[in-house]
Amino acid sequence: MSLEYNQKLIPRAQELRRNMTPQEKRLWYGFLQRYPVRFQRQKTINQYIADFYCAKAGLVIEIDGAQHFEKPVAEYDQIRTNTLESMGLTVIRFTNQEVDVALAAVCEKIDEVAQKNLDFRQNPPQTRGESTRQRAGGRE
Repeated sequence: MSLEYNQKLIPRAQELRRNMTPQEKRLWYGFLQRYPVRFQRQKTINQYIADFYCAKAGLVIEIDGAQHFEKPVAEYDQIRTNTLESMGLTVIRFTNQEVDVALAAVCEKIDEVAQKNLDFRQNPPQTRGESTRQRAGGRE
């Protein structure tokens, strides 16, 4: 799936890639960089910059610092999540603290969601009246 993005955000995304938070670095270098399906850092999607994005799995991962729990930022994050989900993406969020103290559990959750999304995208549910044989190109 090709996503639209605001080209004006590219310099900011590049800056964010160069200046990742310690938690983003830990997750990127400790897990996502070597994940079997490609993830991108600071990916522009629509009018947003996602911390991490996997196109094949349609997965956005956000790492939230303390400011994300303040009301205006939390409300913005919810709008952002709703917009991304309306585009067919799955958004999962982790706190800085979760990455700091439970990296293995964070990685396990990411893998679980990525695999579920990959399976779904590779084997979408049958539409009504369509058999597995028809979907595979065979005859009834």
